[in-house]
This record gives sequence, structure tokens and C-alpha cells, in this order.
Amino acid sequence: MGTPLTKQAVADLYFLEHRAKVLDLAAFLDRFDRAMGPGNDDFRVHALKAAVALLLDGKPERARRVLELWSDHSSEPIDRAPMKGALGAMPLAAKDGR
Repeated sequence: MGTPLTKQAVADLYFLEHRAKVLDLAAFLDRFDRAMGPGNDDFRVHALKAAVALLLDGKPERARRVLELWSDHSSEPIDRAPMKGALGAMPLAAKDGR
């Protein structure tokens, strides 16, 4: 394994890519806020906002903590999947066992 990159090198290499991702997230949240009808309590949007809070808390291992935030931590198998595919986050009620 080679010498790790300097902070400056990481910023030089990856800033523009991640700037675009932040703008994309901001556009999604703006679009969601402008949308009409029910859905203000959508757990996926709450999960994104909770992840942003983790990004800003200054603590290490942000990627691991975000993945844990979005993961299903249940240990009991279910009889049948409710749908085909994934949702990308777990509803808070499902995480809390409610």
C-alpha cells in the first residue's frame, strides 16, 4: 500500500465530484419541499436528513454510521418480502420494533 494522500490532494482530486452530489441532494430536497400532497413524513427523506446530520457531527467513520443508520438491524427472518427490491432505508418504527 502506498503513501496516503494529503488532505490537499484529496480535496484537489475529489471536491468537484462531491460538490455535484451535494447540489443534487439539495435539488432533491427543494423538489420534495415544493411537491404537493401527502408525504411530509416519508421515512426515506427523514433518513437522508438524519444522514446529513451525521455528516456534520465531526465524528469519525461517517460512512459506516450512515450505513448503519439506513440498515435493517432486525434479526428475525420474515415469512415473505413485502415487495421486490429495496427501499434504501428503514422506517424508524421498524427500527424501533414498534
